[in-house]
Amino acid sequence: MSSTPAQQPANIKSRIGAILRATSGNFLEQFDFFLFGFYAAAIGKAFFPSTDETASLLNTFGVFWLGALMRPVGAIVLGAYIDKIGRRQGLIVTLGIMAAGTVVIAFCPTYATIGVAAPIIVLLGRLLQGFSAGVELGGVSVYLSEIATPGRRGFYTSFQSSSQQVAIFVASILGYILSESMPAATVTAWGWRIPFFVGCLIIPLIFFLRRTLEETPAFLAMKKHPTTSEVFASALANWRIVLLGMMIAILTTTTFYFVTVYTPTFGKTVLKLSTADALLVTLLVAVTNFIWNPVGGALSDKIGRKPVLIGIATLSLLTAYPALSWLVAAPSFGKMLAVEMMFSFYFGMYSGTMLGALVEIVPAHVRTTCFSLAFALAAALFGTFTPFAATWLIEKTGDKASPGFWLMFAAVLGIIAAATVYRGGQQAVAAREPATA
Repeated sequence: MSSTPAQQPANIKSRIGAILRATSGNFLEQFDFFLFGFYAAAIGKAFFPSTDETASLLNTFGVFWLGALMRPVGAIVLGAYIDKIGRRQGLIVTLGIMAAGTVVIAFCPTYATIGVAAPIIVLLGRLLQGFSAGVELGGVSVYLSEIATPGRRGFYTSFQSSSQQVAIFVASILGYILSESMPAATVTAWGWRIPFFVGCLIIPLIFFLRRTLEETPAFLAMKKHPTTSEVFASALANWRIVLLGMMIAILTTTTFYFVTVYTPTFGKTVLKLSTADALLVTLLVAVTNFIWNPVGGALSDKIGRKPVLIGIATLSLLTAYPALSWLVAAPSFGKMLAVEMMFSFYFGMYSGTMLGALVEIVPAHVRTTCFSLAFALAAALFGTFTPFAATWLIEKTGDKASPGFWLMFAAVLGIIAAATVYRGGQQAVAAREPATA
């Protein structure tokens, strides 16, 4: 299976325009994911009513996680499609599926209106979103890596993650405006739907941007594109790389969902801070996440992926629980902001590096499938499970800082995987071709 050299210069008319078009779908994905987490309590009351607030919240986060379990399925099915048919067409298809899930959740009647059908419909919407999200990040990251100029792959791929922070920023502003302009009871009753409706209105613009994408020269230059069976065979043959890639990505996904999706709930229900304070912290986190991602990618281009991955994971291992313990001992807006800024730095630097690393360790001809599968497994089994895990840990241990143990566990896995992949400072795991190739 022949492909172009990994670092050949890409012949793209406008790289800035290509980055904006490719990453536009990430906006919709993360916009909706964040809203689902931020309005988890309201969504729980609308679709999963219970006399126990914690039970309702766990049901909501459980559905959030179940949708994420579709990510590996989407990574395999849609990843094979993109590796066979092309980056451009594949990214348009994933956007369509994602948009359908967003519309379903935005317009679904409540449990009080249609009964048990309501949570079932919401679950179906989440399954559609998870199926699409399974390949969205991988497809965009591969696209960016294939249009990158020589020696700047880490910097280019980092904009995949940076683009998601724009969605968090916009969603936070909308949430802040709602919280300041509406009574809390009104927001809980129906106001939470307004940001979801805004997301629906943005869909046509994102479709237009995606349709104007150029195909990557690297894909066009391949002498042979793999069949679906060949993609599956190669993914199976490279299971060890996929597993290590998943372990590297776990710290990115757990930290991200903690500082964005779970933080508003943590601030409001655990620390008892105001909705406005929790939203403002999340908004500032989105800004710093946007900044640190390209910094991490550029730094890893200069000094290598291994030092950044292991360095940040070690810092997270050593500081996650102590920082949260300090915060919960005497919660305040300033302390929450300081702790979240620390986690934002960890996430941005690590994520900006991790994306470039995953692109490089998977085989080129099935790059989208293997990359997407590794990240989808990390997000499904660990990242999107973070809100549920954090809520459960606090409930069972009575320790409000216990989510720190979850982040420390992710850091340990990241250190082990990075040390294995980059033994001796060089990539030590080679991609293998399937027997059918």
